[in-house]
Amino acid sequence: MKKYFSGDKWKYAFYTVSHPMDAYYEIRHRDRGSVPIAIIFVILFSFTFSINRIGASFVVNDTDPSTVNAATELVAVLMLYALFCIGNWSITCLMQGEGRLKDITIAIGYGFIPMIVCINIGTIVSQAVAKDEAAFYYLICGIGIAYGLVMMFMGIMTVHNYTLGKAILTVILTFVAMLIIIFLVLLFIDLINQVFSFFRSIYQELIYRT
Repeated sequence: MKKYFSGDKWKYAFYTVSHPMDAYYEIRHRDRGSVPIAIIFVILFSFTFSINRIGASFVVNDTDPSTVNAATELVAVLMLYALFCIGNWSITCLMQGEGRLKDITIAIGYGFIPMIVCINIGTIVSQAVAKDEAAFYYLICGIGIAYGLVMMFMGIMTVHNYTLGKAILTVILTFVAMLIIIFLVLLFIDLINQVFSFFRSIYQELIYRT
């Protein structure tokens, strides 16, 4: 466990925020990242998102706190995270990408750091802003989200050693792959249900005849 949660691993995760290109290169070629830490950041982002929807001031938030289910949102965030990582890995395997699934998982997970920080700051700031000052809240959250997405993109580009154009194409195809994966999963679930229904009907028929 110390190997994955050492002080150096944690420091390097935050170093990624200030030096994304260099840090992602080191993560890919010198194994400086940590998958468990990346997943922790994804979980923290989910809780941050839920806390923001519950605790942000009514000036910037019209969500009914009673409708927020942090557990459901956590499952949804983790599923989307896993789906994007698997989709990107499956596409880049076909496009001579150098990154491993591990590298993609770390690159995307670390990209949530500025989102976590800025959304939490925005939630606190929202308690002190009037309606005509709400732009400060949206600016803080917007900067965090935008920089986080840029970090994720730079991570994909660096770990796969792609040019800008190829990285953009890869991201687009990743979303296509995600839709295909969802379709296949739903198809598989439907097939399982049909098989289960078939055997259940046979069982019921046998019980009826006996």
